[in-house]
Amino acid sequence: MQEIWIPRIGPPEVLELREAPDPEPGPGEIRVRVQAAGVNFADLLARMGLYPDAPKLPAVIGYEVAGVVDALGSGVAEPSPGTPVVCLTRFGGYRSRVVVPAAQAAVRPAGLDAAHAAAIPVNGLTAWMILYEMGRLREGDRVLVHSAGGGVGLAALDLIRARGAVAEGLAGATKHAWLRERGYAFLADSRREDWDAAFRGRPPFDLILDASGGRSWSRSLRLLRPGGRLAVFGFSANAAGRRRSLLRALRNLVFGISLRDFHPITLMNRNRGVLGVNLGRLWGEGQRVAGWLGELLGMAAAGSLRPVVHARVPFSRAAEAHRILHDRENLGKVVLVPDEETGDGGESAA
Repeated sequence: MQEIWIPRIGPPEVLELREAPDPEPGPGEIRVRVQAAGVNFADLLARMGLYPDAPKLPAVIGYEVAGVVDALGSGVAEPSPGTPVVCLTRFGGYRSRVVVPAAQAAVRPAGLDAAHAAAIPVNGLTAWMILYEMGRLREGDRVLVHSAGGGVGLAALDLIRARGAVAEGLAGATKHAWLRERGYAFLADSRREDWDAAFRGRPPFDLILDASGGRSWSRSLRLLRPGGRLAVFGFSANAAGRRRSLLRALRNLVFGISLRDFHPITLMNRNRGVLGVNLGRLWGEGQRVAGWLGELLGMAAAGSLRPVVHARVPFSRAAEAHRILHDRENLGKVVLVPDEETGDGGESAA
């Protein structure tokens, strides 16, 4: 099988493609022939040495895959070999064969291909946790979504619209026309230093999704109405370059976050709340997460959740997948495809 390793901290080019024997499933486990593996900002931060939850390097990362069951461990009858599935992986998803507990595999709905299925778990579950579980989204709420054209941003858009709420977004100006057509009611240019000025004359928000970190969180807080909630779920500002910068990370963490704005007394007096979401820390909630994933797959089957795949990149060109995210080029999800599954000589495809 193919594996993509991070041998050491560095830019995307450090990623290494290696060959290894196929793993064998143990009791209660299944083996999946991977057809697509999702790429997330956490993967970039792990490669840069800025993700505390990542395994010690050298390591194989990756949180989500879609493929076909090709072997069962003892005590497992379902899902049977040949069943299309989508799975969460606690790292190790950058492999062409993965072994997971059978309970972590969800059957893919008919008509949902592997690339679009792999775009759902991390992005969809993050948006679900923020909007439906913690954010208590209601009909008519106004929601601001940072990185509106990314995987979480597009999943959030569909969930917001499904509840009859209104989505506004931040994205690069070149993405605005497509995002408006997709369903965003208003957009501001995220590449402008004064992006928050575009919202000051508009009604304040009930909920804001901000994975940027640093000063962005304080600026988002100020755009909330009384009773509004800010959901923080990442720190993409630390991945602004392709190489690790400890100085930038320190500046974002220490000087970028206003302790005054986030002090409990300040939040109390302003009637605002802050929600923190880290999907990677929900492994102890497997049954709940599996239920949410089932709901998301049901929405995908019904057409109300519309995962977007920006690019399918072969394993042998994994550095390109990371570069796309670093440069904020993507509209939707970037997935990695084992070379044996590309069927096109290893060329990436949109």
